[in-house]
Amino acid sequence: MHLSAVLSAATREISPEKHVLIAGPTASGKSALALEIAEKQGGIVVNADASQVYDCWRVITARPSADEESQAPHALYGHIAAQDAYSTGHWLREVTALLAQGERLIITGGTGLYFTALTKGLAEIPQTPAEIRARGDDLPLADLLAGLDAQTLTRIDTQNRARAQRAWEVVTATGKGLAAWQDNTGPAALPLEACHPFVFDVDKEWLNARIAKRFDLMLEDGALAEAEAVRPTYNPSLPAHRAIGVPELMAYLEGQITLDQAREQAVIATRRFAKRQRTWMRNKMSDWRKLSPE
Repeated sequence: MHLSAVLSAATREISPEKHVLIAGPTASGKSALALEIAEKQGGIVVNADASQVYDCWRVITARPSADEESQAPHALYGHIAAQDAYSTGHWLREVTALLAQGERLIITGGTGLYFTALTKGLAEIPQTPAEIRARGDDLPLADLLAGLDAQTLTRIDTQNRARAQRAWEVVTATGKGLAAWQDNTGPAALPLEACHPFVFDVDKEWLNARIAKRFDLMLEDGALAEAEAVRPTYNPSLPAHRAIGVPELMAYLEGQITLDQAREQAVIATRRFAKRQRTWMRNKMSDWRKLSPE
């Protein structure tokens, strides 16, 4: 079924009185579905993507355009400065506050940990001291992973530096592994039975083609100008500045690679990231309603 038909069918099948969760890998069509639901049934489109919270990027992270934001209320997009710390706990507290306002939420994004925290609860881990975070910034990924306990290693994406560093910071600061903290979680802010949970389960080749096409559109829409504006303050140790596409475009702007090479590297990095997302969601969201456009 074509993407447009999948989106329309999903919209018809949901109650306008319930919250909606829409997860999926990058470039799968999540934002389009969220906007369609909001336009037809009402509600606030809420971001659940760790890169789209930062104010320095719109094009590069595929945040909704200004025109799309004008079509329905949006929340938690581009509201965090690149230099500010932001975590799953920050996000969950913000969403919990929105839920308390009584509005219908249509939460969409590709950060699986956000959805897990929302629907299964989140441990109240003490804040990491700045000096420990600074130490972690200077360590290579292998050293971060070497400092983790076996139980935590089985639960995180070991190829995701931000997740590995967060786990290292937790055990370094508290003396207790992230997995042990996670086992002591509070109640879910939004259990699955209280909402309509959808997850895009898509064909690899279909998604890979969309990823390449979307990056080309990003270049046409001003991704290079966006990177150039951030270039004077670019800091690859910041999570905001490690968004996929940013290191590659910065390398081009520094004259280290050609634009074609930057494009190729960014597309490959995005495809690898999408593969990890697809694997994670198939393992962790098996009880969600699957959407499979072709």
